[in-house]
Amino acid sequence: MPKITIHDLYKKKAEGKKITMLTAYDFPTAQIVDQAGIDMILVGDSLGMVVQGLSSTLPVTLDEMLYHTKMVSRAAASALVVGDMPFLSYQAETADAVMNAGRFLKEAGAEAVKLEGGTQMAGAIRAIVNAGIPVMGHVGLTPQTSTALGGYRAQGRTADAATRVAQEALALQDAGCFSIVFEAIPSAVAEAVMPKMEALVIGIGAGPATDGQVLVFHDLLGIREGRGARFVQRYADILDEMVSGVAAYADDVRTHRYPGPDHGYSIPDEELAAFKANLST
Repeated sequence: MPKITIHDLYKKKAEGKKITMLTAYDFPTAQIVDQAGIDMILVGDSLGMVVQGLSSTLPVTLDEMLYHTKMVSRAAASALVVGDMPFLSYQAETADAVMNAGRFLKEAGAEAVKLEGGTQMAGAIRAIVNAGIPVMGHVGLTPQTSTALGGYRAQGRTADAATRVAQEALALQDAGCFSIVFEAIPSAVAEAVMPKMEALVIGIGAGPATDGQVLVFHDLLGIREGRGARFVQRYADILDEMVSGVAAYADDVRTHRYPGPDHGYSIPDEELAAFKANLST
């Protein structure tokens, strides 16, 4: 299957076809996502919580994001890969933002980058886009600034807050974002904003009116514990099966059932005899 391009995604939007996106953080996971026919893979800084066991995304470094994006890019034969820019890799200086974004394409093989924030990020986004780097924006619940937002909670639930989310989305669109993530905002708010959106809108907890949806791979398959956010739909519960499989292996080793005769390698009798003779000398 040929590599999916941004042009292909805009064509889907024009035709009313939904766009699919999932996270992946390593080569085997990205292979699964790619072979399943997902349109875009997000190498999210959510890896801090999902893979590294952190309590937030804030400690994730640029080098760590580039490392994981490289692995995913090697596996993505079809899906368009978006690398998530971590906290403080784009907020301080515009020149640094452009350079860091470029590293995702030049070193890690991504086709685009994602960054969080509304109007205040428009300048950096414009500079990155002008450098020839496609940018995906992110409004609503922005995990990197969740402390300022009062925690991991839905945004845009009052008229003023909803207006602010809409203004931020439009500012990112005007700055040149090819796509914008709407996270944890009321479905009716997303639906009302959609007619104004020429950029691709990918929802996560923003209802069905968006151009597509994104979920975290481990949430979708039930690989990590906990109920997860309200918007998470589990399509499998693999964690219990994984634990059971590992426990069965441990039990077989302890009870001498593994390895068995079929799991070993043989040596001709004469070679074995010669080997034992060598050992005895």
